[in-house]
Amino acid sequence: MDYLIYLKALIMGLVEGLTEFLPVSSTGHLIIAGDLLNFNDNVGKVFEIVIQLGAILAVVWEFRARIGKVVGGLGHDPVSQRFAANIMLAFLPSAIFGLLFIKAIKAHLFNPFWVGVFFILGGFVIFAVERYARSPRIHHVDDMTWKDALKVGFAQAFSIVPGTSRSGATIMGGMIFGLSRQAATEFSFFLAIPTMFAATLYELAKHWHELHVHDFVVFGVGFATAFVSAFFAVRALLRYISSHSFAIFAWYRIVFGVVLLIYFRDTLFASAG
Repeated sequence: MDYLIYLKALIMGLVEGLTEFLPVSSTGHLIIAGDLLNFNDNVGKVFEIVIQLGAILAVVWEFRARIGKVVGGLGHDPVSQRFAANIMLAFLPSAIFGLLFIKAIKAHLFNPFWVGVFFILGGFVIFAVERYARSPRIHHVDDMTWKDALKVGFAQAFSIVPGTSRSGATIMGGMIFGLSRQAATEFSFFLAIPTMFAATLYELAKHWHELHVHDFVVFGVGFATAFVSAFFAVRALLRYISSHSFAIFAWYRIVFGVVLLIYFRDTLFASAG
């Protein structure tokens, strides 16, 4: 039995769970981790999508009471109906842009150079938003209108570019459009649920014929690890933002992006040549 593949799956699951909901790009980290671990073939690419579902289920568990209340109120509660409609409306832009452009983006931007570049750019965006975003007018996700949700949805669409960060795009977009730091973060968590469920099912359907029974065991290891690590990461982030800005993540993105470009400089120069 090849125990090394399970160790790789565990490491990838940890990377996914710890970075999915932070504004630091889980996809970017997975690309780099997969490259370093030599876990980046076609099955590895599907694995990266599937373990994201484990991280999303951690959010479902953390907010299970709120989600249950919304589902139970869909037939009679206007607040629950508006919240569910806002989530689905915000999901549409990334779904449409993903279907239209993901193939080209994967072909040209899923490499260390562009991941590093967008890591750095994203860091400066966070600094700018923290400094220049207007005072929030929305302090709870239930107060969002359909226009607010759609704006955040278009912000999330930028996250199809690796290194951008889905959570970073939605949180920073929400703050730009008037959401408080807490409301933007919570809406980002809820919006991740349909987004990542759809991405997982799409990738599984697309690559189902390439998978074997052994692959699902490996997927299970990464899935479980991503669930557990994401559960703790979500709670830690909610506590952190209650009294801190996102500046530390901006610094992390810039430093990590620079290190990334330096580490892969030989590969980048070879490609350029």
